[in-house]
Amino acid sequence: MNFLNKVAVVTGASQGIGKAIATRLASDGATVVIDYRDQSEMADELISDLKDKGYKASAFQADMSKGADCDALIEHVVSTFGVIDILVSNAGVEHFGKLEDITQEDFTRVFSINVAGQLFVTQAASRHIPSGGRIVLTSSVSARRSVLHHTLYAASKAAVSAMVLNLAPELGERGITINAVAPGGTQTNMAKDAGKLYVRPGLEDLPFDRLMKATSALRRLAQPEEIAAAVAFLASDEASYITGSTLAVDGGTY
Repeated sequence: MNFLNKVAVVTGASQGIGKAIATRLASDGATVVIDYRDQSEMADELISDLKDKGYKASAFQADMSKGADCDALIEHVVSTFGVIDILVSNAGVEHFGKLEDITQEDFTRVFSINVAGQLFVTQAASRHIPSGGRIVLTSSVSARRSVLHHTLYAASKAAVSAMVLNLAPELGERGITINAVAPGGTQTNMAKDAGKLYVRPGLEDLPFDRLMKATSALRRLAQPEEIAAAVAFLASDEASYITGSTLAVDGGTY
């Protein structure tokens, strides 16, 4: 992909999938601004690494669960670079919990980041994205897969897929595409921490690598770079006639 002279914003990019996305876009020529909430050391390390490779990158601290922070991030990018060509909304939070244990606080935490955060950073960025711009949000395979005790997270990610479907005609009037990626199991710290919670009852005691092989047609986890490749495609000129879609990058998860 060629993103020379493009300005890209990637939220939740200090580690994991977000880090891989930022690295991919930067390596393809984009000027990248990464957002992080509280992992300043990781963000600084990523920016240093990207700059050492000759890429253009900077970081900005913002909490995507707060509308004012969404606005501040976009205002910073526009005041610095004058434009935003690509927005990748990756910031998100995991949740598992029984129905009887879910609280209002749980709901607010999950939906304020996974749904409201993605909506309002899109709203802020869309004011400045020109025709031909790209917006890529983050859904999940969980939005279409039944997982025990995963109700809040799955519902929040399903909302993201509905969001891109319904924003597509509105943004399409201005020549902007909006899509989502829906990762399956991916080799990240989140997967290590919560991977066993995703599997069907009765398989929890299997070793982690066998658990993943039991739920993926390709018999393995994705690498973050594979999710980043899908994002790069949706952000590129090659995806100019794709909008309102959620692209599953899940290795045939079943």
